[in-house]
Amino acid sequence: MAWIVLVLSGLLETVWAIALDRSAGFSRPVPTAVFGVSLVASMAGLAYALRDIPVGTGYAVWVGIGAVGTALVGMLALGEPANLPRIACLALVVAGVVGLKLFH
Repeated sequence: MAWIVLVLSGLLETVWAIALDRSAGFSRPVPTAVFGVSLVASMAGLAYALRDIPVGTGYAVWVGIGAVGTALVGMLALGEPANLPRIACLALVVAGVVGLKLFH
């Protein structure tokens, strides 16, 4: 159960990162609210998962999921460049996250 919560918390990290960008410095209420709620939920899920998963592994997986998710949203929906070197780097992050899970 801890791993499921950790993955969901990592996905929520993507939500709050995108909402933070869209909040325009907390000047737009809806993205600001989405940011706040998803940030708290993401942190709460991480805290829950860390009861059973070592902090180094859990935090790295959480950050990796959030970073890859945010970069993918940027490339697929926000017009950020999606070139081969960027995609290769994201694949390396994914490989690292999978490796941490496998060798946990």
